[in-house]
Amino acid sequence: MPAYVYRVTKYDPADSDEHGHCTGAEDTRSDHGEVEASYLQAVAAFAAETGVDHLVIREPQVSSFVHFGLEPVVDGFGLKGLFPPARHGSSEPVVPPGFHDGAQVPLNTGLELVRAMLRDNGAWCRLEVEDVFTVHVGWDQYLYIGSSRNCEAALAQTSALGLFPERLASSPYDISWEVEGTDPPRAADDAFWDGLRRAVATGRIGVLEETHVEGAARWHRLTCDTIDTVRAGLAPRARLAAWPPLSSDIDSVLASFPTDGLVEGVWQDKDGRIRSVFCDETAFPELSSLISAASAASLKSGYAGEDLPLYTAVMPDSDGVVRARWQTDPTADDQDH
Repeated sequence: MPAYVYRVTKYDPADSDEHGHCTGAEDTRSDHGEVEASYLQAVAAFAAETGVDHLVIREPQVSSFVHFGLEPVVDGFGLKGLFPPARHGSSEPVVPPGFHDGAQVPLNTGLELVRAMLRDNGAWCRLEVEDVFTVHVGWDQYLYIGSSRNCEAALAQTSALGLFPERLASSPYDISWEVEGTDPPRAADDAFWDGLRRAVATGRIGVLEETHVEGAARWHRLTCDTIDTVRAGLAPRARLAAWPPLSSDIDSVLASFPTDGLVEGVWQDKDGRIRSVFCDETAFPELSSLISAASAASLKSGYAGEDLPLYTAVMPDSDGVVRARWQTDPTADDQDH
């Protein structure tokens, strides 16, 4: 995190309680107008004074089963027009392949991503230049900006726009506390793929889950003939999870539905595409209908720590170093390698 961190909001600190929570009448939604524009001008001012004209996307997310934003998710999560569209045949939800960890975008695109986050459109990420600049949006229109400079001119401009910048020791969304003390994930290197190939050949593994954006996954059927093609088409820095083959015994899969709770259904359509969805008992009938028409499927618990994959890994950069800050739970197979 850069040395100078500011929380920028439309809320007057004079209207805050002893815990720093706003008690005034200010709306917690974006006005999609003058105030929103002021937020974006403030970000641009801090970036300009820091000397930043490009930003790097980190920890991208889209809304999936649960959406906590005050405004409804929009089609495309607010990413339409910012990146080239997803390739034809991608699994839902459709997320542009350019929206991934480590992607560098011009400042103007970064500002549009901030706009989408202010509007709760469904996409979220940190935007940063490592140790130099960072910007991200928290709850209720709270904007956090970090810079390697104190940015006195940007602070004055932000105040003139009617916003309230406050100096903080750190952002509550600082990534360092999330990864500190955790083991680095396994790299999806040649050794990983050699082990995966052996597991596919013996029938232990049959599908690969690719998560390049939290909340959205692409699924790939693995055979000895398709592994290399799948590997070549994966998104940069994607988190990978290898699972047993889907079952062609659809009746058994349907019979495995619990009476309630959270589950993840994974199924292969007749056209060969693999899809997945998280749902609770309120949507079990719809999921059952989708699985009934599938050629193969599986049903897994939607709760953390249950029904773990056999292998996990993260795609390294071209130099072999894993820079994505995904969290994975190493499996027994991972720890043996």
